[in-house]
Amino acid sequence: MDIETTKLTVMQKIMEVNTPSLLDRINQLMDEEMIVGYTTQGEPLTIKAYNSRLENGERQFASGEFISQEDLEKEAENW
Repeated sequence: MDIETTKLTVMQKIMEVNTPSLLDRINQLMDEEMIVGYTTQGEPLTIKAYNSRLENGERQFASGEFISQEDLEKEAENW
C-alpha cells in the first residue's frame, strides 16, 4: 500500500471513531511523532525532541554554560 492510500485509509478509520478516549490517544500519538522542525544538520525533530532540546538549553543557561555575544565575537577573531 502506498503512502497516499494509507493516509486515506487512516482518515476513513478516524472518521468512524466515536470513542473520545481513542481519539485522544490518536491525537497524542500524532503530537508526539509528527515532525515539527529540523536541526541545523537537517535531522527531523518531533515535538518531544524539540521540547527536550529547549529544556536542555534552559538548564545550560541557568547553570552558566553559555558564551556571551561579546566573548563569541572575540573568539571568532582568532578563527
